[in-house]
Amino acid sequence: MTRTDTSGPTTGGPRPGRLRASIRVRAGGLPGAFWVLWGGSLVNRLGAMVNPFLSLYLTGVRGVPLGETGLVLAVVGIGSVLSQPLGGFLADRFGRRAALTGGMLANGATLLALGHARSLTVLVSSCFVLGITLDLFRPAAQALVADAVPAADRTRAYGLLLWAVNLGFSVAMVLGGYLASHDYQLLFWLDAAACTCFGVLVWFAVPETRPAARERGAGSYLTVLRDRPMVAFAGIIVVYAVVFQQAFATLPLAMRSTSASSGAYGMVMGVNGLVVIAMQPLIGHRLAAFDKSRVLATGFTVAAVGNAVAAAASATAVYGLAVAVSTLGEILVFAVTAAVVADLAPARLRGRYNGLIGMAWGTGFLIAPVVGTRLLAVDPTALWLTCAALCLVAAVSQLSLAPALRRRTPEGAPEGTAP
Repeated sequence: MTRTDTSGPTTGGPRPGRLRASIRVRAGGLPGAFWVLWGGSLVNRLGAMVNPFLSLYLTGVRGVPLGETGLVLAVVGIGSVLSQPLGGFLADRFGRRAALTGGMLANGATLLALGHARSLTVLVSSCFVLGITLDLFRPAAQALVADAVPAADRTRAYGLLLWAVNLGFSVAMVLGGYLASHDYQLLFWLDAAACTCFGVLVWFAVPETRPAARERGAGSYLTVLRDRPMVAFAGIIVVYAVVFQQAFATLPLAMRSTSASSGAYGMVMGVNGLVVIAMQPLIGHRLAAFDKSRVLATGFTVAAVGNAVAAAASATAVYGLAVAVSTLGEILVFAVTAAVVADLAPARLRGRYNGLIGMAWGTGFLIAPVVGTRLLAVDPTALWLTCAALCLVAAVSQLSLAPALRRRTPEGAPEGTAP
């Protein structure tokens, strides 16, 4: 008797083998330490609600005038300029785990202090310390990925981290917009709790990846600053960071001038996370096949288009479209930026190299609110068209730098051989 196959049809749905292969291409082969960092980043970003709503908190709850709000946010930027160079030093000197966990706990404590600040002096001081602690962990996290993940997989790994960050961010923005309309104090407490969870998780679940003492050798920030391609790349990131930070410094204020609520701003910024969640798995694993400078230049150009759309916006839906387009550029920029730094940095100086690129982001964040709020006060259209022009400048500059980066990081160079 012939046996009848009762397992059901083999067509009409996704084949399990094909699904497993798709997941393996996008997420397979990465070490356990990376996945702990991925999970911690997701938790951290689920609670990251204070910084995106800080300008609304200062103006709406604390009654700080618009012009002074720009200056207070600039104080956060000053702290940010110092934050990642300090974090990079700590990551190379004391290890990735200590720097990451210490930074997260310090940030949580600062958030609680800021949320309970009443006088302007304490408010400004807390904002300065917030800037220092906000990204203190980041060089250690980026160095940890470079330590643990093979060079060929780093672009994919950094893209997956971006996906986790934006998955949490999309939820945090919608929830934060709702909570901000009821009680801002909840934002500070939830953000602090998420920081603590991330720090504790890494401390107990991630092994130290810093090279052994006999392998570290000499080196300092002077070594990094003598690396001309790296310094030039950091300058390009400053330009893009000025534009990127407008989403937090001036976009909520621009939307409020059109009578949009904080909830509407939260929904618009939630689009950022949704676009990353939808698009990064489709393209993230493919980026390693392309020249990094061309990917970056494309990302900068797409961001320019997004800011041009914002220049014509007066309704929430159009602002959402502008954010969606800019986010497509962000996906390219963020995934490849970290991979460029990982290619250039010797293993013993990965913390400091990431500290320098973090300083570039912090410098852009310092400039952004001062320039952005003043341009916004003159004309919102001028603000967004200026941002579009800056993105095009960054794209052209990156293409000019591309030959130097290719000479420094030849295809297939062994991990950690950067001069």
